[in-house]
Amino acid sequence: MDYLLLFLGLVLLVVGGEFLVRSSVALSFKLHLSKMVIGLTVVSFATSAPELLVSLQAALNGFSDISLGNVIGSNIANIGLVLGITAIISPLAIDKDFYKLNWPVMMLLSVGLYFILKSGLQISRSEGVALLLVLAVYLYILIKRAKNQRGSEPVDDSIDEGLSKTSNFKIIVWLLIGGLALYGGSELLVSGAVSLAEGFGISERVIAVTMIAVGTSVPELAASVIAALKKEKAISLGNLIGSNIFNISSVLGITAIIQPIAVKSPEVLTNDIFWMIGFAAILVPLAFLPKKFELGRKRGIFLFIAYAIFIALTINS
Repeated sequence: MDYLLLFLGLVLLVVGGEFLVRSSVALSFKLHLSKMVIGLTVVSFATSAPELLVSLQAALNGFSDISLGNVIGSNIANIGLVLGITAIISPLAIDKDFYKLNWPVMMLLSVGLYFILKSGLQISRSEGVALLLVLAVYLYILIKRAKNQRGSEPVDDSIDEGLSKTSNFKIIVWLLIGGLALYGGSELLVSGAVSLAEGFGISERVIAVTMIAVGTSVPELAASVIAALKKEKAISLGNLIGSNIFNISSVLGITAIIQPIAVKSPEVLTNDIFWMIGFAAILVPLAFLPKKFELGRKRGIFLFIAYAIFIALTINS
């Protein structure tokens, strides 16, 4: 029964996330926002909605280990699983924004999260506000840089312009379906995870860092694999790790403002967060050594094996 709850929860999160992205993009066109702004802000927020709903639901129910484990595990999965598998299928292009903006911001937030959690063993409301302010500054720089590059680089062509013709009624229906599916999915996923953890005698943290994290990373994985298989355009490493920035700053930031997130398992600070920082840090030597500005098959296999080791050690800990 617990497995069924988890499965249904994940399905609802994927469905809800898709409807929320479509309705958000359609609404953005109605508000006359450019495709560039929609891609950098609206879509990024919408694709972080599954993580946000799960973390918020868990925090409100007193399972803060799931809130933290979900975000930390998702960030590890985004690099080890998503980047790893995508690079195995098709090489990932490494652009200047990776080492000039995206990677430094991701490292700043990852290391900053460690010190926030270590200092007070929680993310307080004021620290949640600080995380959102970092996100605001990051988005401002991102949009400004994108506007400067607009003449030389194509705008994100993954956004469906057909959504600009969507009726107001459809947008409202999609928003309702997306919101309800995300809410229901997060409820089922959290309750199923807690029951499963109790049944197997393992912590909610382990379930969150492994199973739930992979589940909430499914949309990113599916989108990246499809793009790699179609080889329609170069997949930017910077765009993929951008979701890690949103996970820490918006998901944990918003959740902490509504309900402060406490550290209940010491393993979060002694194990999980170091894996997250390690996966983020290893991207620079992988990107620049020995010579190419791309993440090829061998490096993808390395990331995937490292992720498999992390999962095995976490489950057996």
